[in-house]
Amino acid sequence: MGTVREAEGMTTNTSKSRTFLPLIVDVALPIGSYYLLKNGLGMSTLAALGWSSVVPAVRTGWSVVRERKVNGLAALILVVNIAGLLLSLVAGDPRLMLAKESAAGSVVGIGVLVSVALGKPLMTAGLKPWIVKGDADKEAAWTRLLSGSRPFQRAERTFSLVWGVVLLAECVVKFVGAYTLPVDTMVWLGSVIMIVSMVLAFVVSGALGAGPMVGMLAAEVGKTAGTTDSATATTAPVAITAPVAAVAR
Repeated sequence: MGTVREAEGMTTNTSKSRTFLPLIVDVALPIGSYYLLKNGLGMSTLAALGWSSVVPAVRTGWSVVRERKVNGLAALILVVNIAGLLLSLVAGDPRLMLAKESAAGSVVGIGVLVSVALGKPLMTAGLKPWIVKGDADKEAAWTRLLSGSRPFQRAERTFSLVWGVVLLAECVVKFVGAYTLPVDTMVWLGSVIMIVSMVLAFVVSGALGAGPMVGMLAAEVGKTAGTTDSATATTAPVAITAPVAAVAR
């Protein structure tokens, strides 16, 4: 019994690792390496952006060559880094330096909105691990709903749509602020705008996208479990009465 539970635990952990791996490799690793190289090791912005672009560049190239498709998250991070590299060549005006951050960030918002328009929402890669949590039944239910449920598909697109709109709006507000407000004010206000935007995106996308998806996923898992229990109950009397019939003979 213990061996079975240990095996199930190992399977669950493996499933979780595989679920979170793309998110870690495509997003966390490039962004984390940028801040480590820039703030931790003292590299220039240009050098940090360049080295942190290696992983998404390799991932994008590998997916094109091996899988014959573009890895959306890796490609988006690569585009953002390239935009940052190009903008890093422009220096001097402090307002322009503030606007550069908004320009690079807007690429992410636009990329997310384009992915929704193409029917392949990019934010799903970040949402799915938190909903499925490595559970095999939820994983199967997710696949069924994503391929056959219009409400589920709509909620999935809505989640990314909200994030895309909020990210793009944040960049526009910060860009306008960079040229209309005092530089000293915008330095701290930019962080406040980012925090407010993140909270807004979490709340709205959760209410319109993630929340309904969690409900539909739970209902799908329950429906499957109910079907299995019903099948077990139907076959159970046969297994029980068979020995009784044998004894009667």
